Amino acid sequence: MNGLILIDFLVVFSFNLLFFNWFSAILFTVSLTLSFFAFRLYDTESLQSYNEQLIRTVVGTIAGFIIVLMFYPLFENEINRYHFFGNFLFSSAGVPVLNVLVHRLFTKKLPVKRYLVLGRREEIEPILKEVEEKSLGRYRFVEYINPSIETVKAKQKLYDAVLLADPQFEHILEKVQVENLEYLPNLVEKTLKRIPLVVIEKFKEYYEVAFSSVREDSPAKRILDVAVSLVALAVFSPIMLIVAIMIYLEDGLPVVFKQERMGKDEKSFIIYKLRSLKKGETDPDNPNKAIDERPLKVGKIIRKLRIDESPQFLNVLKGDMSVVGPRPEMVEFHNMMKEQIPFYCKRLIVKPGITGWAQLCYKHTSTLEDYRVKTEYDLWYVKNRNIFLDLRIILQTLEAVLWRRGAK
Repeated sequence: MNGLILIDFLVVFSFNLLFFNWFSAILFTVSLTLSFFAFRLYDTESLQSYNEQLIRTVVGTIAGFIIVLMFYPLFENEINRYHFFGNFLFSSAGVPVLNVLVHRLFTKKLPVKRYLVLGRREEIEPILKEVEEKSLGRYRFVEYINPSIETVKAKQKLYDAVLLADPQFEHILEKVQVENLEYLPNLVEKTLKRIPLVVIEKFKEYYEVAFSSVREDSPAKRILDVAVSLVALAVFSPIMLIVAIMIYLEDGLPVVFKQERMGKDEKSFIIYKLRSLKKGETDPDNPNKAIDERPLKVGKIIRKLRIDESPQFLNVLKGDMSVVGPRPEMVEFHNMMKEQIPFYCKRLIVKPGITGWAQLCYKHTSTLEDYRVKTEYDLWYVKNRNIFLDLRIILQTLEAVLWRRGAK
């Protein structure tokens, strides 16, 4: 993916430099590349379809132009309508074709890696089948063995690598020299971008140490939170005012919904949302039931566009939340889930967020199994988070809103 981003950047920059001045070349190239990334042009699923590439490129180009227009008053003598027209034609016609061709050429040349798996097939095969699919067949898990020293010595030469899928066999590896040894947690996290609970349970000691080593928020993350929140509140304030009036006219006061949610280190706080449901009691056993049974007319719209979440930027400024992090659940619901989902409380080693990795990667949750999978994405974020991942999530949230993914 990184290589393809660089190729697109250089191609768009070369086009602009060839026909326009260096300033517009930099401005348009950076704006369009950021927008292409935000609109998931480089996701594997998008790269497999020309139509998907075309749609996302067109929408991404328009969004990139909005970024350029933010700077237009400062540089109106440097930019004119021909810059926009030329970039639109070039991006729409060239980028989708280039991306699909490069992706197909690249995937054809990817070497297949064949693994000998040290672990029981029935316990780990479903996860490894998912890894095979996600890697487009690049990883193949050919043979599963309940190993002995002799079998590992004899069979490792037949495969490209050995995968330790169960830590109880680690003592064998102390007596056998394995040249290409990989560990299940590393391979699964790298490929799936989540931590399956079955893997956590098998490598419990490793993950206990990993989560205990998670650091506090960096100053850079707090600066990003404050900056994004101030800009978002400035942009959304007129929209929130209009929505508040519509809520009042449809269902009266209050227009802002306040609720106790579980925050960092399992400390509760009051969250703010624009009210999207008619007044009434929430079923604590199934809080999502109300979403289907008593939405406001305006509520259906603001939930799909996630405008109802916009007052939570006040929570971010107060320090109760971050822009990016696991979603905060109701206290009762949190207490119920932590009894049923292993490592559930590890989600809140960090501040909860308005948007998050799980919201981008997984659907709206309504069943216990859904919450288990969503927790796996949250745990991956907590373990691997950094400022660049936060920036990626913020950018791709825009795409999620426009494609209406994750909201209900």
